[in-house]
Amino acid sequence: MTDAQIIVLATPVFLLLIGLELGVGLARGRNTYRLHDAITSIGLGMLSQLVGLFTKLLGIGLYSLAFAQLAPWTLPVSSPVVWVAALLLYDLLYYWKHRFGHRVALGWAAHVVHHQSEDYNLSTALRQTSTGWLCDWLFYLPMALLGFPPLVFAVVAMVDLLYQYWVHTQQIHKLGWFDRWFCSPSNHRVHHAVNDAYVDKNYGGILILWDRLFGTFAEERDEEPCVYGTRSPLRSYNPLWANFEVYAALARDSWHAARWSDRWRVWFMPPGWRPSDVAQRFPKPAFELRRVQRWDPPTSPALRALALMLFVAVLVATVALLWVAHSLATPALLAAAAGITGLLCLMGWLGQGPGATVPSQAR
Repeated sequence: MTDAQIIVLATPVFLLLIGLELGVGLARGRNTYRLHDAITSIGLGMLSQLVGLFTKLLGIGLYSLAFAQLAPWTLPVSSPVVWVAALLLYDLLYYWKHRFGHRVALGWAAHVVHHQSEDYNLSTALRQTSTGWLCDWLFYLPMALLGFPPLVFAVVAMVDLLYQYWVHTQQIHKLGWFDRWFCSPSNHRVHHAVNDAYVDKNYGGILILWDRLFGTFAEERDEEPCVYGTRSPLRSYNPLWANFEVYAALARDSWHAARWSDRWRVWFMPPGWRPSDVAQRFPKPAFELRRVQRWDPPTSPALRALALMLFVAVLVATVALLWVAHSLATPALLAAAAGITGLLCLMGWLGQGPGATVPSQAR
């Protein structure tokens, strides 16, 4: 069974839990969902899976090549110790990959997609990048060099990914001792917040222990409610712009920089860093938490109904394509993926309503 088919089988569970969370929120008077934001987040997850049909082989192929050519030994797949060690090592490497995604501009350009939503709910968990494959594979090569077989790597990667779904909720409060050791809803809410006290904290995937060890842990505090999103909000439901907005902003800054050294540094400095001459010529307002307002363009009931019907159709088409993708020829696969991507863009346009504008770089 392929990774795409596993995601297809998990999709009904994802949607059922989203429905449950929505119901709990409505019953408590604490609904955390908005229609267009939620379907955009899920749509970005669909787009990520479509792109993965063409790029997954790169990551696993390079891993397999390094394993076959460079590993001095092969660890036994039959050993439970190997599986436990693999999961722990993967989670540690994920921590550093995740930290790279927040502390290096090129990494942030890919990872920003996951943080763009100004809501925080289970649909946010499905909001995944379509460009992470460019760099992500590098961080897991140590596992190949230590002799963990590709099968072990692929399985623990899926376990680590699926675990992180449930922590994207505001309906589960603090969990006592669990919060001290594991990535939990409370810990991960901090990670998604733009408050000064919370920015660039809590990178752990399964274990929050890594953050405690490496000095990046912050506890959620009642007196400091989390504010979600990015410090320069996306202000768009277009899935392609969501994936490329930061790359575009970095390219603009690189182009306008006077010094050649700055043209390169733009891509590898922390997000938000800009050459002094570029910042002076093209200033951006400083971030102020008190001025943060969620973007919620008004749309008519008819437009919302149309967007919802289109979302259901696109979801069904995506699930069907993911299930049979392995049996399709590349031209047919490309055509189907392009068609679905076009429908996702149309869905985003409907959600934005008339007169929407394309914003600037996110952080």
